[in-house]
Amino acid sequence: MAGSNKKALTAYAILALGTITIPFAAPAFATQPVNSTQQNQNQNYGYGDRMDRQGYTGHRPVTVHDYMQDHPKIKSATIGAGVGTAAGAVTGLITHRGVLRGAVIGAGTGAGVGLIHSSETMSRHPILKDVATGSAVGMGLGLASHRGYFTGESTAKATFVGAAAGLATGLIRHGL
Repeated sequence: MAGSNKKALTAYAILALGTITIPFAAPAFATQPVNSTQQNQNQNYGYGDRMDRQGYTGHRPVTVHDYMQDHPKIKSATIGAGVGTAAGAVTGLITHRGVLRGAVIGAGTGAGVGLIHSSETMSRHPILKDVATGSAVGMGLGLASHRGYFTGESTAKATFVGAAAGLATGLIRHGL
């Protein structure tokens, strides 16, 4: 088997492993819905006038934790970008296509997957959500593992394999 075929086979194995494990790991990163009374107590309006733990109502700066609580889509995209950066860097390292290049492609792909997982429309269609996730992961790995001529063709193949793996995962998890 030629060296480039081994690299492509390794990248597809990572794709299959990631497509199978990401949907099972995603609920650990999911945000919990906030009821309306708790949401009204935590609203900030950008001024930091929240009551602190000692009961003092004063000007308090807005923290990253407060911002992420108020913006769940940004939180989901940020977590996805972090996971995608690591996966893309490993893919770039294995295929010798560049660690930084793979990390950047992985960050974009991971942010997209995070937004797919936080979408209200996709939560109503779980099998379609798994297909979209598999397609995005396949496209990201295809872009990170190939460079030069025939990149579009190999990326399309990886996207198709990712979509098929996502469909299989969705059918297994959510029934026929």
